[in-house]
Amino acid sequence: MGPIYVKNTEKYGRGIFASRNIEKGELIEQSPVLVSPKSERKYLKKTTLFQYCFIWGEKYDQTAIALGYGSLFNHSFTPNAMFINDLEHLTINFYAISDIQEGDEIKINYNGDPNDRTPLWFEVLD
Repeated sequence: MGPIYVKNTEKYGRGIFASRNIEKGELIEQSPVLVSPKSERKYLKKTTLFQYCFIWGEKYDQTAIALGYGSLFNHSFTPNAMFINDLEHLTINFYAISDIQEGDEIKINYNGDPNDRTPLWFEVLD
């Protein structure tokens, strides 16, 4: 069994939780992505799937859909994990930015930078 699993949360529906203790700096998940070109973004915006997309590309003008557990991490302005887009290998890599205890929900900042408190498109329930 891997270090994470999916479970319903009290606030946001499904989320990602630690199945064991995870150390700061540890790679939690390496999610392959499907990349959608800029020209298709307007179509994706009309779907539920758009809520689960990541900004992608050297110019951040593409959209990526993370497979595996990647699109199920919930947001927090006090995250315990972060993500890095690996354009070369077409993955989004999720790393612990603090020690995470077994059973804790693993959250990322959807803005990309763990310290970025720019408002999002939904009400944050932190």
